[in-house]
Amino acid sequence: MNKIKKLVNELVVDYSENDMVTLTVEKTNLKKLLKILKESQDLKFTQLIDLCAVDFIDYGKSEWETKEATSSGYNRGINPQSHSRIDFVNEDEVEEYKLTVVYHLLSMDFNMRIRIKCNLDNDSLIIPSVTEIFASADWYEREAYDLFGVLFEGHNDLRRILTDYGFIGHPFRKKFPLTGNTQVAYDPEQKKVVNQAVDITPRTLVPKVIRKSK
Repeated sequence: MNKIKKLVNELVVDYSENDMVTLTVEKTNLKKLLKILKESQDLKFTQLIDLCAVDFIDYGKSEWETKEATSSGYNRGINPQSHSRIDFVNEDEVEEYKLTVVYHLLSMDFNMRIRIKCNLDNDSLIIPSVTEIFASADWYEREAYDLFGVLFEGHNDLRRILTDYGFIGHPFRKKFPLTGNTQVAYDPEQKKVVNQAVDITPRTLVPKVIRKSK
């Protein structure tokens, strides 16, 4: 781990070793950092095993917490703050975006893993594509774009990969409603399948149960 600190100390803004070595880097230094980690003969992090985005809006908060679990159901006699994710996020109290792109690298030679975190600017969701460094980033970046709306500058085929071509919005953002905005249904009058406004009845989700350690 000292080798990592020595090689990249000037490029990172934060370093931690909680569950694994984690480096936080500004996006301007992202590609330079990844190249060092990959090409250094003392590290050889040659495999990108995962790339994802994380939405940190209201991180650590829970709509409804309890210290007891029950088998009789959670939706009786409560006053939930909301019925869906989009209502729970207070638009007046949070910034527009709190997205982070996370990279996990593997060194086969030294049997080591490392995590790289890059926080995005609130006014810009653009981050450099790393496909020229790791070819496996191709579909990972398309997935992060599709689900979170992160724009990877330099990606040569940045288009949706999981949702439909005409899908509007990014479903893994916490501002996106859990029930979605539209649904597909058969219209007997038009005699064809059409998109229509969602008619799913929203409900409160299972709460976070806080249990005391024994």
